[in-house]
Amino acid sequence: MSKVMTKEGSISVEPVLSRSEYEDFLYHEAALLDGWQLDEWFALFIEGASYEVPTAGAPDDADSAEALFYIADDYFRLGHRVKRLNSKQAHSEWPRSKTLHTVTNVRILGADADGVKVTSYFVTYRTKNNVTHTFVGRHYYVLRKIEGQVRIVSKRSMLDIDNLRPQGRVSIIV
Repeated sequence: MSKVMTKEGSISVEPVLSRSEYEDFLYHEAALLDGWQLDEWFALFIEGASYEVPTAGAPDDADSAEALFYIADDYFRLGHRVKRLNSKQAHSEWPRSKTLHTVTNVRILGADADGVKVTSYFVTYRTKNNVTHTFVGRHYYVLRKIEGQVRIVSKRSMLDIDNLRPQGRVSIIV
């Protein structure tokens, strides 16, 4: 158990797991997304979690309250996104795209009262209608172990591309 100093004194935070344990969790998340198991993927998030994809070229510290984001979902909106993607109502994803999520360079950045900060690089391939688009970037997570399970407190996917041409849109979970 790690301790963090605050104005009120030290507080205990979740233990930091090994890098390989977080890496295995991120591989599991990628497999759920590639298998279009979005309900199971959504179950990885704690209530109150967030999922964000800032616009291409945005700084790492961009704030969705002050800047345009492709995706800025709180827990409720994320649940709605999953429900819509699982239905024929998501016209951009019906029929569904084939995706392949790769994860690399997993690093533990530290821990605080919110959870453990973990980052990774990603390449996500999306194939639909005989066209493959590539999304590259960095994921920033805050993870917490709850009842023996690693869960997502927040996820931010920073696209390391200048714009969405030729992709045109972000209609999948990157």
